[in-house]
Amino acid sequence: MTGRKCFVVCVAILLVSVVSTALFFGAFRGRSIRVACVGDSITELSTYPTDLQELLGSNYYVREFGVAGATVLSDTYMPYIGQHRFHASKDFLPDFVVFLLGTNDARVDNYQSIANFVDDYKLLVNVMKELESNPRIILVVPPPLFENDLNLRNENLLEGIIPGIEQVADELGLTLVDAYAPLAGCPECFVDGVHPNYDGAAIIAGEVYKAF
Repeated sequence: MTGRKCFVVCVAILLVSVVSTALFFGAFRGRSIRVACVGDSITELSTYPTDLQELLGSNYYVREFGVAGATVLSDTYMPYIGQHRFHASKDFLPDFVVFLLGTNDARVDNYQSIANFVDDYKLLVNVMKELESNPRIILVVPPPLFENDLNLRNENLLEGIIPGIEQVADELGLTLVDAYAPLAGCPECFVDGVHPNYDGAAIIAGEVYKAF
């Protein structure tokens, strides 16, 4: 084989290798990036996951795994860690997990166990971190609580829930999103003092989107 022919063959082999590698990684990158929205009724019943999907676009696949009444605390009547939708969120093998929990932990009876909040939240997070998809975890500070009939106290958010979430994010090196401050002066963004309306949900989605 002449030197010229050898060069041509080598170039051809190199091109085939490059194209094959590009196709392989292109196919991998072509898979939708999976986003699991984990939470309580604010996730399950509001349009924030849908709004987030619209903001992220078609390269992402956003699914909500909200459970109305769910708590971070494990000794309540509705701990999120014991719910079917938590197991479904793990089976989803997400690339991102957005936790928006803590609102129901601010209920008067649940708040009595606030001393366990940080450890219980870390347990939830660590279960997700052990998934083979190795998801990036995003913690969201819940929106404010206004006058409501659900026995949910905003002072409990401020005094225990929010500091606890900030502690978990700091100690585990997680991304933290604040949905409280942007809605603090916006009671009209809620339908019942707790659950955001379309405007409130869009604000939450916008804050979460910034983390991406």
